[in-house]
Amino acid sequence: MIVYKDILQKLKAAGYPTTRLRREKLLTESTISRLRNNQSITLETLGVICNLTGLPVEDLIENREEEVSRSDRHNPTGMEEST
Repeated sequence: MIVYKDILQKLKAAGYPTTRLRREKLLTESTISRLRNNQSITLETLGVICNLTGLPVEDLIENREEEVSRSDRHNPTGMEEST
């Protein structure tokens, strides 16, 4: 699972508080909400955030392993196998 590493705080530290992000239409309210709720964003948006903060992507996101059920280990796509 991909988790964000305090992206909004890092944007604020770089001079981009949420009010400025909204006012200058750098990020939408929906994107800001998605960041707050650790929901997915696009790679394009992640690139914008990297440019605004001056940070590499690895300073903004982290991949954490999830507990995977036994059946998912054998079928990671979740698609039914045809016989």
